[in-house]
Amino acid sequence: MLGEVAGKFLTNEVVAHRERWEAQQHVDREVWRKAGGLGLLCCSVPAEYGGGGGTFAHDLAVIEAQATLGDSALGLGVHSAIVAHYILAYGTEKQRRRWLPKLATGEMVGAVAMTEPSGGSDLKAIKTKALREGDTYVVDGAKTFISNGHLADLIVLVAKTNPAAGTKGISLLVVETEDCPGFVRGRILDKVGQHGADTSELFFEGVRVPADHLLGGSEGQGFGQLMSQLAQERLVIGTAAVAMTEAALTMTVEYAKSRAAFGQTLWDLQHTKFALAECATQAHAARVFLDSCIERHLVGTLDTTTAAMAKWWLTEQQCQVVDRCVQVFGGYGYMREYPIARLYEDSRVQKIYGGSNEVMKDLIARSL
Repeated sequence: MLGEVAGKFLTNEVVAHRERWEAQQHVDREVWRKAGGLGLLCCSVPAEYGGGGGTFAHDLAVIEAQATLGDSALGLGVHSAIVAHYILAYGTEKQRRRWLPKLATGEMVGAVAMTEPSGGSDLKAIKTKALREGDTYVVDGAKTFISNGHLADLIVLVAKTNPAAGTKGISLLVVETEDCPGFVRGRILDKVGQHGADTSELFFEGVRVPADHLLGGSEGQGFGQLMSQLAQERLVIGTAAVAMTEAALTMTVEYAKSRAAFGQTLWDLQHTKFALAECATQAHAARVFLDSCIERHLVGTLDTTTAAMAKWWLTEQQCQVVDRCVQVFGGYGYMREYPIARLYEDSRVQKIYGGSNEVMKDLIARSL
């Protein structure tokens, strides 16, 4: 039922205005507030902090509804499934009550700032510093490829509070961007796909962050906090991958059955049937694997290795299936007015963010 509500909202308030979002490279802030008003944000955050009081499956239902519609403009996954859960898992009671209700209503838009111009998946190599001076941290550094970065009011920032301590010197700070001297938003990045998604550069030049905005209460916990939450982030990516795979298959079967070719339909050609039979098998296997991962995550038994398997394999199936579906559409599959073309553009990055698929395979290999 929640997925149905989300689907109707996204159809009317997001997908219907797709060209506008793509032209300005972000959705209007009002869309976030409307989503919050319907209870579509922070579904798994306890009600005492303003959230929906559900399980993580409720967040995934909203994310799946969005992916099924082929929308990538509204950064729901980062906001609800990642940012809110860093605060819920590691924030003090004061921090939870300060930020979670505003994230749930859409009053604040959340982002996570990990990746830097000099590196992405290698979090140990980050250069952004947050050095303690009295009751504040002074932050200097640059971040890039930050989802929701242009609109973000709240940023979970990955920084080194002790640059000499390696991974033990990494901490997470929460930066409120309103009236924040030294904080500069760079350009909204021009991407191959996901044109309506707000993905930005961020710069920190002597930014002062209150010391009580440190997540976890003590320095040096950031790397462990990141590792603990990344499995959940990868499950979000896998959920979107499966939903987009199924959406591509559905629209391609419909097209093949209606498209005339050589005195018959594309569907009547054995090659088309075989290609789509293979795609259907991939989609089904992906769905079964995803459901298994979700079940394990809900009871707390989804390990980081399996999450890495899900992230790389599900996104790989997505890209393979979408590519084959584009081929069935032929020239129309390369026209952006057709949803399959947008899915093709948007799918490729799934194998990159959240930890590249090569990194996922390395993580898996370490467990063998």
